[in-house]
Amino acid sequence: MAIEATPGAEPTTEMMRTLPRSAYLSEAHYAREADRIFHREWFAIGRQEAVPAPGDYLHVEVAGESVIIVRSRSGALGAFYNVCRHRGSRLVMEDVAPGEAGPAGRFKGSIRCPYHAWTYGLEGHLRNAPFLTESDGLRREQLSLYPVAVETWGGFVFVNLTPSELTSERSLSARLAGAVERTRNYPLGDLRVGSRISYDVDANWKTIVENYNECYHCGSVHPELCELVPAFKQAGGRALDWDAGVPHRDGATTFTFSGTTNREPFPGLSEEERVRHKAELIYPNLMVSLAADHVVAFMLWPLGAGHTRIDCDFLFHPDEMAKPGFDPADAVDFWDLVNRQDWQICASVQKGMSSRAFSFGYYAPMEDLGLDIRRYLADTMGDVPVD
Repeated sequence: MAIEATPGAEPTTEMMRTLPRSAYLSEAHYAREADRIFHREWFAIGRQEAVPAPGDYLHVEVAGESVIIVRSRSGALGAFYNVCRHRGSRLVMEDVAPGEAGPAGRFKGSIRCPYHAWTYGLEGHLRNAPFLTESDGLRREQLSLYPVAVETWGGFVFVNLTPSELTSERSLSARLAGAVERTRNYPLGDLRVGSRISYDVDANWKTIVENYNECYHCGSVHPELCELVPAFKQAGGRALDWDAGVPHRDGATTFTFSGTTNREPFPGLSEEERVRHKAELIYPNLMVSLAADHVVAFMLWPLGAGHTRIDCDFLFHPDEMAKPGFDPADAVDFWDLVNRQDWQICASVQKGMSSRAFSFGYYAPMEDLGLDIRRYLADTMGDVPVD
């Protein structure tokens, strides 16, 4: 339990309080989030291009649950718990690091359990159980793999581990809300991964999300970023128009150290979008930053109350990737610097919140978007935690 640093000296302020320390530090609270959010909400796990052909699969772990995503013969994506219906053996036995999207592999026409060779079609239905018939009590139609819902948007693959509870109000399209319209000019579904950097961050996933959702910190944490986008440090980022996009400085069009690149802007962008930056946060774990020539996608894999893995994918148009001499390093190197600045400050916040003096913090007026996390927890968990 936190204590007041100076008893009786609680400040009087109209600023909104943040979530209490337990929301960021408590493993019990994290376990509730795993149950109510990561296992019941739409969770981004990767890109469609990772499973291009029938039989190709991804093996991922979502808050402790092993899931396989497979391309069927019809070309559709399916997703299942990595559990055989017979005795519960893993179907894919290769270990996957928590939060790591992989390894990728290919099933040869069917999914075969390594224990007793029960065999399933790529669509999840039971095909064969050796030496068993209906006279033994076998009912193939009742023994399909445990289903996981899977949908896509903009080339991103999302899974929902509790499909039985899905409603129209809890559909992926409802979760995306206005993001589809705000990004409609960007060819997200056509883009391909040109590079990936993975980070292990000693911070709660909400600490990272809140940091992404405001630019009050940009002036002090990101001098190189603010050189390209001066608006980020003006009045603490108070007047940023994220829907319309935030303009780069004169002469700059993208996120590189020079603010320029030899890559062409995406076809179909408006004149404003060619010189502006847009960003989207798709709760609970996808953050997308859009420049004129590349998109950076951050997939968060919560690993506990104080640890998060982040896969950072750099997406480019395939026409640009096919050109001789294509090199994503100008964007990758710049973003890697900005990312490490963010992860360092998030880890510092996490350490500071663990102090016995800390009970909660405050949202400054320019951090209003940070209040989204309070609303999101209330919507998905039924309450906002209190100490």
